[in-house]
Amino acid sequence: MADAYAQFRKARDLLLSSRTDYARAVADYSAPRPPAFNWGLDWFDRVAADATTGARVALKLVEADGSSHAVTYAEMSARSSQVASWLSSLGAVKGDRLLLMMGNQVELWETLLGCIKLGVVVIPATTLLTPADLDDRITRGGVRHVVTSSVDASKFDDVHGAYTRIAVGEPVPGWTAYDESLRAATEFTPPESAGGDDTLLLYFTSGTTAQPKLVEHTHLSYPVGHLSTMYWIGLQPGDVHLNISSPGWAKHAWSSFFAPWNAEATILVVNQPRFDAAALLATMAHESVTTFCAPPTVYRMLIQQDLAPWRSRLSIREMVGAGEPLNPEVIEQVQNGLGVVIRDGFGQTETTAQVGNTPGQEVVPGSMGRPLPGYDVVLLDPATGEEQLGDGAEGELCLRLAGAHGRPVGLMVGYHGDDEKTDESMRDTAYHTGDVASRDARGYITYVGRADDVFKASDYRISPFELESVLIEHPAVAEAAIVPSPDPTRLAVPKAYVVLAPGYSPNAETAESILAYAREHLAAYKRVRRIEFAELPKTISGKIRRVELRGREETAHGAGAGADASNRVSKTEFWESDFPGLKN
Repeated sequence: MADAYAQFRKARDLLLSSRTDYARAVADYSAPRPPAFNWGLDWFDRVAADATTGARVALKLVEADGSSHAVTYAEMSARSSQVASWLSSLGAVKGDRLLLMMGNQVELWETLLGCIKLGVVVIPATTLLTPADLDDRITRGGVRHVVTSSVDASKFDDVHGAYTRIAVGEPVPGWTAYDESLRAATEFTPPESAGGDDTLLLYFTSGTTAQPKLVEHTHLSYPVGHLSTMYWIGLQPGDVHLNISSPGWAKHAWSSFFAPWNAEATILVVNQPRFDAAALLATMAHESVTTFCAPPTVYRMLIQQDLAPWRSRLSIREMVGAGEPLNPEVIEQVQNGLGVVIRDGFGQTETTAQVGNTPGQEVVPGSMGRPLPGYDVVLLDPATGEEQLGDGAEGELCLRLAGAHGRPVGLMVGYHGDDEKTDESMRDTAYHTGDVASRDARGYITYVGRADDVFKASDYRISPFELESVLIEHPAVAEAAIVPSPDPTRLAVPKAYVVLAPGYSPNAETAESILAYAREHLAAYKRVRRIEFAELPKTISGKIRRVELRGREETAHGAGAGADASNRVSKTEFWESDFPGLKN
């Protein structure tokens, strides 16, 4: 039987050789499952030991002032082993939980890779967390060690617990200096082997409806699972890959750690205090970026630039979007400017990339693509659990747990410490994503919305995303969120909460213009009938909390509101009936 490295490389190389042959990739790929696989030792160190790849830049950070710092594969291999040795000397052992909270700095990658080698379980955390958030993570996560930047150390002053405190940067009283690791041995042999089904990562999800859940991943599920993400992005050895993402979230591990290093590519990080589209494009040109991944928000800001002059200056081959569905208008504008089609994809913290538009395949407008290698995707009726088949089938997007290739390797173990939620998500031999989608005759899947967000108006099913996609095409709309607003006749009507673009006022004239645009571009039953200009409540990761908006509507216009149900809740709320001229 081939060793872990050989098994992993064989599977990876099949996907690389099938980069534009979707049918072959899906048919022939079988995810490797080496029982004791440790990605840091069995893959990264072996790759770094190769003379050619070892000299290749593994990670490069470019700062806002133009300065940069690059680390080769060989250097990252040695340094992460040194960090692993040092953490071990501090008492860290296999299975200990370590909370890692830093911005995009080299030490983040060193520490995560070192923890993988040592078998320490990492809890990634964003620097946006408050002391209360951290207290929750320390307690529920059973944290034994914390590694954070010196500037954020004070956030832990009132976070009690018996955990090792390690500060990266300037000395902090009471904290161990990360720089002490520079004196540790660079050779590392784990005191206890870790890999395979051992826990590797615990992610606190940003819940839009409840307290964050604790998602558990193993040494197989994310390192091996992200071969599907590598395939979706279209990464190749030697690529320079730029991902716009903040540490602490699963997408950072997806596209700024596992996927590019699975491909033996270079990870490029561009640090900007405030997003600057022109500066980003200039850096992408200077650093010869070949593959690019960003959330729709970034693409929406990029198209504010004149992209055409950049077409000849950029080396971009692949552009992908994730985090939320991309709007067709954005894809079209980027294609017109740069000549590259943004390929949408879908996945969750609980998984790797499940569905995507892959290189060399037709991109169907509005679709997020087809199932990726290693995933058996089915649409199930949320009420009956029956599989929905045929052209136009719609249902909850689910993953078979007993398909031809067995349980997807990229799927989480479950929600740590919550058997009830785990059992609910894994019921009836399928993992339930909680997202509703439709599928056409060729297998292309289109996102409809979260199961909790889809609603009925006049007995018609309404997809908030579909309506929002139309609204943001209006020049006055920067962001929009559609929720049901109680109505005595129709049960509910679509209401838009809108954040205005600069230069527009939250007045009746703007409201009428947006409602008229929606009326022109949406079927009558999908018509947006109410609008309110307001900031959108969001989770710490930026997801819109529609549950809060729905609750606001129920309080203001539901049965409990009585005679006040038809009142406007603010001076910036407008109803279709306020504008008789819309009917003309």
